[in-house]
Amino acid sequence: MNRVLVSILVFGFIVQSHSQSFGEIQRVESIGEQIFPIGPVPLITTSLDVQEFYSFTFNELIPTTGRTSFWESVNNFSLDVSEVAFVNWNAGGTNSISGLYGMRIGRTYRNDGFRWQNQFRFRYGINQQEEQELRKTDDDLELSSSFGYEVSKNSKWFYSGKFSFQTQVARGFNYPDTETAISEFLAPGYMFVGVGAKYVETDDKFELYLSPLTQRTTIVMNQRLANSGSFGVRGATRDVNGNIIEEGENIRNELGILVSNQLEQQLFDNTVLISRSSLYTDYLNNFGNIVIDLELMLNFKINNFMRANLGAHIRYDDDIKVTGEAPDGSEIELGPRIQLKQQLAIGIQLEL
Repeated sequence: MNRVLVSILVFGFIVQSHSQSFGEIQRVESIGEQIFPIGPVPLITTSLDVQEFYSFTFNELIPTTGRTSFWESVNNFSLDVSEVAFVNWNAGGTNSISGLYGMRIGRTYRNDGFRWQNQFRFRYGINQQEEQELRKTDDDLELSSSFGYEVSKNSKWFYSGKFSFQTQVARGFNYPDTETAISEFLAPGYMFVGVGAKYVETDDKFELYLSPLTQRTTIVMNQRLANSGSFGVRGATRDVNGNIIEEGENIRNELGILVSNQLEQQLFDNTVLISRSSLYTDYLNNFGNIVIDLELMLNFKINNFMRANLGAHIRYDDDIKVTGEAPDGSEIELGPRIQLKQQLAIGIQLEL
């Protein structure tokens, strides 16, 4: 009997000792005291725990929710102003002031292999000289939109469709003649709509667009210019006395090949080279006769607000004929010529 009692006492002692060291709650701490001063720690510690334990992050304990945007935006505005004034200047000169305003707004959507790029560009410049009327020095409005889908996952090639529209906003003149306009809004206007493939570098600094099927629409809403056959539209039909029998067309459609590219290259710390080019030829009308549009710019960053720009813009279109003056004083057509615009500007630039 004594042996039985001794055995029961020994067994109870063993059970009691193990119950205190196996699974017993050792410490209970307040979450408010632990989560903010030193970060999350186990709230209840037992003898079952080992040295390693799962540590919750702050975001896991206090989750946040919000909509993820797949849009990227660019808002760039610039203003360049120059002024020259003379008082009793013996070398002579003319007082003048000029300004050039630029705007570039971009929106790009990216998600699951889709890419939708939209860009609006506008430039307008004026010049005022003493004893002269206000004159336009630059005028360009361009809207473009392209949609692409990856050929394969993480590919740099996209099945793509592209739309672009170009025109000017104010009347243009062949100075000093300010009576007869040679251009105005939608005279001309150019619209491109096509499908093809686009190659895009990962950093978006280089793009190449190849379209074997692009429609080019030339719009001339000024009837006087349309009747004269300006910008390639069919001119008016006239009788032997020069009277108009049938008005000229306001719209001309072409179908052809378009190749365009855009490059942005960092040359130095504060110098960026931007190049844009577009080549187009029509299948039916003079195939191989290429419409060329090349633009090259050097942007020099002075500080966060000041910048300088040096650029050149070259165009050639067989449908745009240059006129000149004959020896007898009459105006004659000289045919197509290379168009060149060069500019140097220093001014303010603001990016939002």
